[in-house]
Amino acid sequence: MTIYESLVASFTNLVVIFASGEWRNLRQEMNDFGLGKKSYVMNLIGTAISWQFFTVGSTGLIFKVSSLFSNVIGILGVPMAPVFSVLFLHEKMSGVKVISMFLAMWGFLSYMYQHYLDNLENKAEKSLVHEVSCVQAGSHKGSHPEGVCDVDRLS
Repeated sequence: MTIYESLVASFTNLVVIFASGEWRNLRQEMNDFGLGKKSYVMNLIGTAISWQFFTVGSTGLIFKVSSLFSNVIGILGVPMAPVFSVLFLHEKMSGVKVISMFLAMWGFLSYMYQHYLDNLENKAEKSLVHEVSCVQAGSHKGSHPEGVCDVDRLS
């Protein structure tokens, strides 16, 4: 699915660039780039390669873990961009950047907390199922010397 989205986005960008006549200004944009033509081309190539790694990595997370976790990791990168721009590019921290960082971290922490709560619920449910199995098998926690019920042995 990600491949199709990327293809549609690339095709749409090409159509818009040619339909608007913006393609005529690309050479001028490259010539006006402050660090030179070589840096401009390297920037474009580096951006394209980085996006490919991101796409392959997030697709891998979808297949190995879940799509929700892949989105959480993607959103976790949102607060990193403003921090890096302030540290390395000496940009000012605006209110929009602060709000963006806050919301991204809130979403990430909410996901982690919900995962923690689900894990606690699963442990309690497994414990309850184990106790019910012991009672159905004719044993309870106090009847075994170690205080556990071996359902497989009793069945």
